[in-house]
Amino acid sequence: MNSPAALFRNAFEPIAVRALLAWERIESGVSYHPGSSAVISDPYPLYRRMRRNDPVHRMRLMNAWALARYRDIDPVLRDHARFSSAAATDVQVKTGLVSMLDLDPPDHTRLRSLVSQAFTPRAIERLRPRIERIAEYLLDGIAGRERVNLISAFAYPLPVTVIAEMLGVPPEDMDIFNGWSNDISLSIDPILDPGSIARVKRARHELGEYFEGILDRRRRAPRDDMISDLLAAEEEGEKLTHDELISTLILLLVAGNETTRNLIGNGTLALITHPAQMQRLREDPGMTGSAVKEFLRFDSPVQINGRTARCDVEIGGKRIRAGQELITLIGSANRDPDVFEDPDTLDIGRRGTGHLSFGRGIHYCLGAPLAEMEACIAFTALLRRYSSIRLASEPVRRRQIVLRGLSELWVDVEPARSTAGRSGWTL
Repeated sequence: MNSPAALFRNAFEPIAVRALLAWERIESGVSYHPGSSAVISDPYPLYRRMRRNDPVHRMRLMNAWALARYRDIDPVLRDHARFSSAAATDVQVKTGLVSMLDLDPPDHTRLRSLVSQAFTPRAIERLRPRIERIAEYLLDGIAGRERVNLISAFAYPLPVTVIAEMLGVPPEDMDIFNGWSNDISLSIDPILDPGSIARVKRARHELGEYFEGILDRRRRAPRDDMISDLLAAEEEGEKLTHDELISTLILLLVAGNETTRNLIGNGTLALITHPAQMQRLREDPGMTGSAVKEFLRFDSPVQINGRTARCDVEIGGKRIRAGQELITLIGSANRDPDVFEDPDTLDIGRRGTGHLSFGRGIHYCLGAPLAEMEACIAFTALLRRYSSIRLASEPVRRRQIVLRGLSELWVDVEPARSTAGRSGWTL
């Protein structure tokens, strides 16, 4: 059977695309092209149609099944025995970017256990003062500006500085990390043109060489950081191979900043476009934790996830055959009206069922506590520093399928009187 990515090579041929999408519409009354400009811009209207018309949707464009309802997606994500994460896409094979995210037990368990202690809630809580200091330092750096791109000035450098320090690499290299991270994050998309594949391969090679240099220095002089800890595990022989070490470092650096960057950017945009909710949060900063959870639900940094059926199963009355791919629409599940009251409304005080943005089961996001803490600190600092944050121009979306975020969020800001000027924070 051809893989979804192999079939998707035809997706760049407009006639083939139109024919396959027309086939889908005839079969189900709805068609889903995850890479279309309309879906990249705003996928939620299409998600509503899919939940209503065909929630277990046969994607002819990818030869896969797209699941749109919470009640179908949640059990699939939890059940690694019947739904595997191990089927690497053509893109991942071509670029050599297969990580623990793409593994099943026992390999997944072995690799995750090596890094899990660094991401426990207790370990993350110890980082709070440092993250607060980084946030204030970054905002000091843009003090006095009336217009700023919050993505490049704040949403990106905050999480990448944190994860770089945890790993033990120089934070001053974060500018080069940005390019590598942007390119490598493309590898999780099911569709990539040859030019993008070349960019991913180049970024993977350059970042791999960069880590080789760091590893050489740590072999000579270990430190109290994650790179030294993982290097010790590699040297024990059976816990971690060298290729797994490099792949894990790349995953931690990229995943450690990509989703949090998107969370801060998407959440800021949500507040700007819902001024009553922004004012509500200003008046009650104690709601920041629930607000971050609502940002994750309302406009999830991760929109889709993939699994492969290990056996024949039935979902929503549809027969899924062993070996077929399933695309779980996380963004759709998070807006499912059967689970969330008035789901298209931003409500920073929302209570009840949790979002699926961090996944479920054994692949639940290892960095969830860190991402939530970073976001809470970021929004607290932003709203304390600025009495007004307004859009200065149309936000620019990153053209990606799996991840949803912004490359540009230009805003006009007015400093709060009590925080005008620089606070004097240093790194």
